[in-house]
Amino acid sequence: MRFLLISFLSIATLSSCALKTTEGLRIAPLTTTAIVNPYFANEATDYVYKAKIEVYGRYFGGILIVKKLSKNIHRVVFTTEFGSKVFDFLYEGDTFTLNFIVEDLNKKILVNTLRQDFKLLISENSKVSEQFVSDSHSVYKSEGGKRDAYYFFNSVENRLERIINASKRKEKFEIVFYSEAKEIAQQITIQHHNIKLFIDLDYIKND
Repeated sequence: MRFLLISFLSIATLSSCALKTTEGLRIAPLTTTAIVNPYFANEATDYVYKAKIEVYGRYFGGILIVKKLSKNIHRVVFTTEFGSKVFDFLYEGDTFTLNFIVEDLNKKILVNTLRQDFKLLISENSKVSEQFVSDSHSVYKSEGGKRDAYYFFNSVENRLERIINASKRKEKFEIVFYSEAKEIAQQITIQHHNIKLFIDLDYIKND
């Protein structure tokens, strides 16, 4: 009886610690040591999106512009439709510069959260530590200290469809890409699971 109880508790503990992200996935041999996020990789392209951000009941709408300035350098600027800045971020490799942010968003937790969101969104190259597969996706795990990133690529077209940011036990947020081509995502959503923050981006085509 004691053995059965210990076994049950062990299984329950392991189940509670299992990460939802990898449920239903099979471990596979590594086929690559690094993966590429192609969506913000072209220096010649201005990535312009109609943006909606909802955070703790507040709504911000406007235009988000992502520009790759050079290798490993991106600038992310969010303005209202009338041209007033909401925030202005600069990423130079692992160095982050806050050029501007409106007072309503200028809270440490929100700044850090937005910094992490857009850092993951624009990061082009990530080292792979583990690989998983399902019937529809190849999934690559990239370790990053306290949090890891899981990249979901469509198995048929090898197109990046989702990135999940997670701790060892819990998903923190996910980025979902809706794309008709491998180079540009027509729609992007960023959904947080631990705070009330949602970002919706719709690509504005440059004719």
